[in-house]
Amino acid sequence: MPAEQQLAEVSDLFVVAAVLLYLAAMIGFALDLAFGRSQADSAAVPARQPVGAGVGSAGGSSDVPAAPEPVVEPPAWAGKAGWAAMALGWLGWAANLAAIVTRGLAVDRWPWGNMYEFVVAICFAAVTAFLGTQLRQNVRFLGAFVMVTAALGLGFAVKVLYTAAGPVVPALNSYWVAIHVTAAILASGLFIVAGVSGILYLIRGGGVSRLPSRADLERAAHRAIVFAFPVWTFAVIAGALWADKAWGRYWGWDPKEVWAFITWVAYAAYLHARVTAGWRGRAATIVQLLAFGCLLFNLVGVNMFISGLHSYADVSG
Repeated sequence: MPAEQQLAEVSDLFVVAAVLLYLAAMIGFALDLAFGRSQADSAAVPARQPVGAGVGSAGGSSDVPAAPEPVVEPPAWAGKAGWAAMALGWLGWAANLAAIVTRGLAVDRWPWGNMYEFVVAICFAAVTAFLGTQLRQNVRFLGAFVMVTAALGLGFAVKVLYTAAGPVVPALNSYWVAIHVTAAILASGLFIVAGVSGILYLIRGGGVSRLPSRADLERAAHRAIVFAFPVWTFAVIAGALWADKAWGRYWGWDPKEVWAFITWVAYAAYLHARVTAGWRGRAATIVQLLAFGCLLFNLVGVNMFISGLHSYADVSG
């Protein structure tokens, strides 16, 4: 068996391993979220009453307000489940990275020349964004949802989008793949984290008290978009430069170009509404999720349902 085919099969095995590890991490994060100490519990520890509180000036007892209900300590294993989930998440991340590297070695090019490779890379970027953010601030509450999103994305790539390792059309044999597509992948990973936060924001409004406050969820989404938007802007500009080199024009109303720009406009509208009109809360979250829907359609829907110059990246290989 040729070495390239062996590497391709190893890459496929790493993808399966990443799916299993992400699912295991999702279970751990879900247990931590369901049974661990929530942020609301952490903020609910009552302040100590001063000595003599509730005693009248004549020495008699006055009405003493009822003490707040004590916070129920979570079981010891709940915290361990959270830490185990983080470890499994990092292992899944490593397997996802190994799948990308071995695929690249098998095809001897940047490993995102078709939809299968592109989605595998986006799942990696989303998990990277989550784990990287967790190193700076506690966003473990997003873990279960990011991990299940990555696992489903990889499963969708394997079952629906899978393309055997091989060469790509001449238009993709360019250094612009490393510039334009990499930027799109990085931005998409951050946008996915923001989209997950926005969905949880709406769920939190339904009274799911185990989730963090809506303010924390909105803050997490906004920070991810602030980082992702300039990267997506660069990806759109780089795509136009690549189009000029490959097809002799910067813009040709190709469906992929149009939807990439629509996505840019939608996220720009979200940021503009926050800065100039002071939009916050549910209204801003709905705009953000509409932009996220545009992103998903641009990443997958355009290639699957609309033919154009970017149809070479579809499921056929």
